[in-house]
Amino acid sequence: MAGHSKWANIKHQKARVDAKRGKIFTRLIRDVLTAARHGGGDINSNPTLRLAVETARKNNMTKDTIERAIKRGTGEIAGDDYVEKVYEGYGPAGVAIIVKTLTDNGTRTFTNVRTAFNKNNGNLGTDGSVAWMFEERGMIQYPVSIGSEDDIMEAAIEAGAADFEPSDEVYTVYTEVPDFGEVRNALVEKYGDPAEADLTFVPKQTQPVADAETAQKVMKLVDVLEEDDDVQNVIVNMELDDAVAESLAG
Repeated sequence: MAGHSKWANIKHQKARVDAKRGKIFTRLIRDVLTAARHGGGDINSNPTLRLAVETARKNNMTKDTIERAIKRGTGEIAGDDYVEKVYEGYGPAGVAIIVKTLTDNGTRTFTNVRTAFNKNNGNLGTDGSVAWMFEERGMIQYPVSIGSEDDIMEAAIEAGAADFEPSDEVYTVYTEVPDFGEVRNALVEKYGDPAEADLTFVPKQTQPVADAETAQKVMKLVDVLEEDDDVQNVIVNMELDDAVAESLAG
């Protein structure tokens, strides 16, 4: 998983840049709304909502905006109905790509995702075309500043985590889907709210990419997909060797 870890580092660095874009407000509102819809509007009993609200606050979202999003999620006030939809496809060099979206207009989202693939050396596939190369897991990330690798790994294992992956900037804890809430709650109690916590797809089978030019084409496709307001997350199975990963991160 070394190559995938390098890719995760690149994506983590890129996320800090993406957070400066104005479009992040739309995504944050949807995160709050969806968390409230699925787990209720009380942040004390809904850790997912608490994390979404904390992230919104860190990005200077006003209290009124957050409260309206919560009330829209719980149905206290009328609002757009968002639906989760997952798309699958291939990028350059046969890299498998999963695109998680949250949308109030499925036709618009499908058109935008298909266009992004077509214009950036990719092909949008059908349901199941690449999903077999991934497994859905819970993912919880903390910055390395919270403690030593051994301590965090031990706490994650005791909480019931399935896997632990350290990197230079973050610790990533993976869980089985049914265990996600329990593991997240145990870590929140011990270390506070994580930097990120969500259900995601983790590659079971990776696609090696040995040259920087091809890797950049894959990253360009990912960038275009992530620029769409409806796209919540893009997961790839690209595996880079250390030299290529370092050249892209530099």
